[in-house]
Amino acid sequence: MNSPLQIFIDACLINNFVLAYFLGLCPFLGVSNKTETAVRMGGAVTFVLLIASACAYGIHQMLILINAPYLHLISYIVVIASAVQLVEMFIKKYSPALFRAMGIYLALITTNCCVLGVALFQTSREYDFIQCLSFALGAGAGFTLALLIMSGIRERLDLATVPSVVKGAAVTLMVAGVLSMAFMGFAGMGR
Repeated sequence: MNSPLQIFIDACLINNFVLAYFLGLCPFLGVSNKTETAVRMGGAVTFVLLIASACAYGIHQMLILINAPYLHLISYIVVIASAVQLVEMFIKKYSPALFRAMGIYLALITTNCCVLGVALFQTSREYDFIQCLSFALGAGAGFTLALLIMSGIRERLDLATVPSVVKGAAVTLMVAGVLSMAFMGFAGMGR
């Protein structure tokens, strides 16, 4: 049995969903231009991950009871879409500026592979409820960490003299690759 702390560290650093599994790359590359937006997107994704994880745990238990495990995927997709709609409505009402800043990327949380990955991984690993929440919180913290690091680097690159050959997407992808390799160093922390 893994403790909740071990699960958190594993999801946040060792097996970071963005930099190790390459899930959630669309918002990672699209919203990491500014640190302020990256923090808020990380918070929104973390909230959706927690809601989806808790619901996925309950859905999994119910589907096992009625002997219908084939409904996992479609059930998780419905829960994730509903959670994202709640977050979107909340942000639109209480922070219209953030809603405009996030643009299409807020709606893309619905199709964020990271959110569905958390639900599927926790089910396949047979985590209990506390472990599921720890896993979701770790995945959200790791997602936010990756966004923050990338946004900080991109803000610095905007002020630097970069050769025209690698400006824009090319340098962003190179930085993402180097970050991914850097996070491979955390693999020694796991079992």
